[in-house]
Amino acid sequence: MVKVIWTERALNDLEEIGNYISKDSFHYARLTLSKLIETEINISGNPKIGRIVPEIKNENIREIIKGIYRVIYEIRKGNSVFI
Repeated sequence: MVKVIWTERALNDLEEIGNYISKDSFHYARLTLSKLIETEINISGNPKIGRIVPEIKNENIREIIKGIYRVIYEIRKGNSVFI
Protein backbone atom coordinates (compact mmCIF):
# COMPACT_ATOMS: atom_id res chain seq x y z
CA MET A 1 0.00 0.00 0.00
CA VAL A 2 1.18 3.48 -0.80
CA LYS A 3 0.30 6.69 0.97
CA VAL A 4 -2.02 8.88 -1.11
CA ILE A 5 -1.77 12.61 -0.49
CA TRP A 6 -4.33 15.07 -1.85
CA THR A 7 -2.69 18.35 -2.78
CA GLU A 8 -4.32 21.64 -1.91
CA ARG A 9 -5.02 22.21 -5.60
CA ALA A 10 -6.79 18.85 -5.89
CA LEU A 11 -8.91 19.57 -2.83
CA ASN A 12 -9.82 22.99 -4.22
CA ASP A 13 -10.80 21.37 -7.52
CA LEU A 14 -13.06 18.91 -5.66
CA GLU A 15 -14.71 21.78 -3.84
CA GLU A 16 -15.30 23.69 -7.08
CA ILE A 17 -16.72 20.62 -8.80
CA GLY A 18 -19.06 19.98 -5.87
CA ASN A 19 -20.21 23.60 -5.77
CA TYR A 20 -20.86 23.68 -9.51
CA ILE A 21 -22.86 20.44 -9.65
CA SER A 22 -24.81 21.23 -6.48
CA LYS A 23 -26.33 24.27 -8.19
CA ASP A 24 -28.46 21.77 -10.12
CA SER A 25 -28.44 18.72 -7.86
CA PHE A 26 -27.03 18.20 -4.38
CA HIS A 27 -27.50 14.44 -4.83
CA TYR A 28 -25.39 14.26 -8.00
CA ALA A 29 -22.75 16.54 -6.50
CA ARG A 30 -22.30 14.10 -3.60
CA LEU A 31 -22.31 11.12 -5.93
CA THR A 32 -19.71 12.64 -8.25
CA LEU A 33 -17.42 13.67 -5.42
CA SER A 34 -17.73 10.25 -3.85
CA LYS A 35 -16.64 8.57 -7.10
CA LEU A 36 -13.69 10.92 -7.49
CA ILE A 37 -12.55 10.37 -3.90
CA GLU A 38 -12.88 6.57 -4.30
CA THR A 39 -9.97 6.63 -6.73
CA GLU A 40 -7.71 6.96 -3.68
CA ILE A 41 -8.53 3.37 -2.73
CA ASN A 42 -7.61 2.06 -6.18
CA ILE A 43 -4.40 4.07 -6.31
CA SER A 44 -3.27 3.13 -2.80
CA GLY A 45 -3.53 -0.58 -3.60
CA ASN A 46 -1.97 -0.36 -7.04
CA PRO A 47 -0.39 2.99 -7.96
CA LYS A 48 0.20 1.96 -11.58
CA ILE A 49 -3.50 1.24 -12.15
CA GLY A 50 -3.97 4.47 -14.08
CA ARG A 51 -2.76 5.04 -17.59
CA ILE A 52 0.18 7.29 -18.37
CA VAL A 53 -1.07 10.80 -19.16
CA PRO A 54 -0.74 10.95 -22.97
CA GLU A 55 0.30 14.58 -23.26
CA ILE A 56 2.97 14.28 -20.55
CA LYS A 57 4.40 10.81 -21.36
CA ASN A 58 5.99 10.34 -17.95
CA GLU A 59 5.67 6.87 -16.42
CA ASN A 60 5.17 8.36 -12.96
CA ILE A 61 2.34 10.73 -13.91
CA ARG A 62 -0.88 8.81 -14.42
CA GLU A 63 -4.59 9.35 -14.64
CA ILE A 64 -7.84 7.60 -13.87
CA ILE A 65 -10.95 8.71 -15.73
CA LYS A 66 -14.14 9.04 -13.70
CA GLY A 67 -17.03 10.19 -15.85
CA ILE A 68 -15.97 13.45 -17.46
CA TYR A 69 -13.20 14.07 -14.92
CA ARG A 70 -9.55 13.02 -14.85
CA VAL A 71 -7.86 12.26 -11.57
CA ILE A 72 -4.19 12.91 -12.32
CA TYR A 73 -1.57 11.75 -9.87
CA GLU A 74 2.19 11.46 -9.53
CA ILE A 75 3.97 8.43 -8.15
CA ARG A 76 6.94 9.53 -6.06
CA LYS A 77 9.76 7.66 -4.39
CA GLY A 78 9.18 6.59 -0.85
CA ASN A 79 5.80 4.91 -1.40
CA SER A 80 3.76 8.07 -1.85
CA VAL A 81 1.38 9.31 -4.50
CA PHE A 82 0.26 12.90 -4.90
CA ILE A 83 -3.11 13.69 -6.48
